[in-house]
Amino acid sequence: MKVGCIGLGDIAQKAYLPVLGAQPGLDLHLQTRTPATLDRIGDTLRLPREQRHTTLDSLLAAGLDAAFVHAPTAVHPEIVTRLLEAGVPTYVDKPLAYELADSERLVDLAERRGVSLFVGFNRRYAPGYAQCLEHPRELILLQKNRVGLPEEPRSMILDDFIHVVDTLRFLVPGPVDDVTVRARAEDGLLHHVVLQLGGDGFTALGVMNRLSGSSEEILEVSGQDTKRQVVNLAEVIDHKGQPTVRRRGDWVPVARQRGIEQAVLAFLDAVRAGKVLNARDALATHELCERVVRAVQDRSGAA
Repeated sequence: MKVGCIGLGDIAQKAYLPVLGAQPGLDLHLQTRTPATLDRIGDTLRLPREQRHTTLDSLLAAGLDAAFVHAPTAVHPEIVTRLLEAGVPTYVDKPLAYELADSERLVDLAERRGVSLFVGFNRRYAPGYAQCLEHPRELILLQKNRVGLPEEPRSMILDDFIHVVDTLRFLVPGPVDDVTVRARAEDGLLHHVVLQLGGDGFTALGVMNRLSGSSEEILEVSGQDTKRQVVNLAEVIDHKGQPTVRRRGDWVPVARQRGIEQAVLAFLDAVRAGKVLNARDALATHELCERVVRAVQDRSGAA
């Protein structure tokens, strides 16, 4: 199977290439416009020259069976369009695009062409989070905080807060009938944002504070007098009377702990099986993110 990896930045190097490089039967092709990076990573993976590409045209000419897109978000629409029009099943690191209209167009294109389009919401596959589906979830609280990183609202929400939005959508135990957004922005930069989703018998809160003084991600789900916490996707604490702590094993790879390995394998297994993956549910997450962006802009008076 010929698999292309487009964009060789930190996320590709730290998370995806270690997984792809370890899979048997993959003929891995790399593409970046930076020759020095291409040579360094290609040498590390011991890839022959014909599997290293500086243009998308060259990569497509190799005859791909699947592709992973880890280029900057701004160029996702152009790259993904080319791949889908060429009939290449495509895995895109979130988000599909900054603008909802572009995301809608890509999902529609994939459906018209009958080509798989998969958005890498890895937290759905992270063991600590996926196992929360077995726990009562009357109240869900997810915090994903940073240190000293206020940012322009659209890029912050679509590049980072989208993980919080999608994870809440994944974990809520029923249809959402109420959406509330609170935020603080100054001088065009978003400091914090809070999303509340409500439905029959449940409330879900997603929080991001870019001036929190701590880089952390903490999930709490509770109900029926029990609570489960997941700290930084690695430590699971069950509360019912005395807390019980389960920590990530010393030899568990970070990509597996964060669900990236499982997401990659789910995509590749579908490609091998000839199963077409649909991104319509991922689009619903983008639609909710657009609702958050507009609420923040309305409150801050941003364009």
